[in-house]
Amino acid sequence: MILQALRGAFDACANWVIGINSTLAPYTDWYFSRLHELLPDPFFNTQAFLLFFALVFALYWLVPRRWQMTRIWLLVAASFHFYAAWSKDLAFLVTTTTLADYLFGRLMGATERKKIRFGVVFASIAMNLGVLCYFKYRGFFLNELHDSLLRLGYDPGYGKLDVARIIVPFGISFYTFEAISYAVDVYRRKIAAERSLPRFLLFILFFPHLVSGPIVRAGDFLRQSRRPKRWNWIRAQVGAQFLLMGVFKKMAIADRMALFCDQVFRNPAGYSSEACWLAVLAFAIRIYCDFSGYSDMAVGLAHLFGYKLTNNFNMPYLAENVSEFWRRWHISLSNWLRDYIFIPLSGGRGSSQLRICASLVLTLTIGGIWHGAGWSYILLFGLCFGLMQIIHREFKSYCTTRPRLDAALQTKLGTCFRVLLTFFCTNLCWPLFQPDLGKALELYGRMFSFAAGKSIGISEGIFWGIVAFVAFCHLLGKSGLWQRINARLPAPILGIGCAGCLCATMLVAPPTGASFVYFQF
Repeated sequence: MILQALRGAFDACANWVIGINSTLAPYTDWYFSRLHELLPDPFFNTQAFLLFFALVFALYWLVPRRWQMTRIWLLVAASFHFYAAWSKDLAFLVTTTTLADYLFGRLMGATERKKIRFGVVFASIAMNLGVLCYFKYRGFFLNELHDSLLRLGYDPGYGKLDVARIIVPFGISFYTFEAISYAVDVYRRKIAAERSLPRFLLFILFFPHLVSGPIVRAGDFLRQSRRPKRWNWIRAQVGAQFLLMGVFKKMAIADRMALFCDQVFRNPAGYSSEACWLAVLAFAIRIYCDFSGYSDMAVGLAHLFGYKLTNNFNMPYLAENVSEFWRRWHISLSNWLRDYIFIPLSGGRGSSQLRICASLVLTLTIGGIWHGAGWSYILLFGLCFGLMQIIHREFKSYCTTRPRLDAALQTKLGTCFRVLLTFFCTNLCWPLFQPDLGKALELYGRMFSFAAGKSIGISEGIFWGIVAFVAFCHLLGKSGLWQRINARLPAPILGIGCAGCLCATMLVAPPTGASFVYFQF
């Protein structure tokens, strides 16, 4: 009788929801289609987004400081609309999983029974990974299963899926890792379960970091959300400078370099070995300026709302070894993989060298799978970067027993050699940073075959000028000279410099910009 009553209540609720949905569907469809027309792309470097941000920014600071919760709800609503402008269905999906994570956290916080907490954290991780795998990996795994069964002589009973036609929510890998880290931290009692629903929604949905990071830790962001925000001109200046720097990196450098590398990566067979090597160098600069530019814009936008996001890059191409490279590149992801995968797998201090190396390769392989469903990502991170990390660890141990060799490598000349070698090795890996393994292997074949073919077809003077400019900026930042100059510049001179940077961006940027590389993740 009880089960029948529950089933009847469930059916009544379901019919009620379906009835409301069918009634409101014409109005909601019109609303979200109009929203898509106003904000067609979730990119920070578009005029539509600048208008959207200006509106949210003005409303946010017009709300009195004592109404902090109203400001939070405003940012939650703005973030939902930012995502819904691209896809309302996926926006509701992200919001629903966020609500579930909130309830899971509250349940873990309400009990001291370890078995119950373990079951809840397992359910939270399973839900988030299940959604991630369904949208991002089902095409890859089903197609691999299809081909494997055919090779074994079995009929799989279904056709191969067109992976390119599967819609993957923007930033699903980023906010999935944020939700998992929150659940694990609550389970470990490192942080308390968040009791405020709007603050938790803002933690996941905050639009500056929603679709492409950086990956935010709950303890840091939720603590900031509890502090009333006061307008600060210095912080606003820092935010505007980060935003402008990110726009310049993206439009003036990354999009320009995309003109050199994209054509070669799409069809390496038609280009000479020289053109392929130049394309790899162009891609190295493009992916750095593209992703670090987005991260700078995200940090700048967050500053303008009174929030601080972690810096995601620290001049990675000046790294002296591959381990340092990963401490400088995509810092939020590297730290996440270290804290939630590598350390638990490796067992901490006192573990055997074999276990540490195996944990390192497995951690980087998971990082590759996180980037995309394809063998190229697994080979890039698990094999190439993992093998380089192991070689570096063994060579470092080798040098500790040979003081003269170690001293020679620590000199300025030795340091320069190590930086160039690290840069060269990471560049050799970048052809694998694409879903098509066949194209990557074809590009490697052209690079090492001394083959003839087309040149990159665009002025190499512009190409080498951009390369020299990026190298100069790295060295300027490394020396600390830029920080000292920036701190001492008078406000009018700094304003003129920022205006000049904006003008240069508009002049140098190609007419049609390339999409953000990391938006696919």
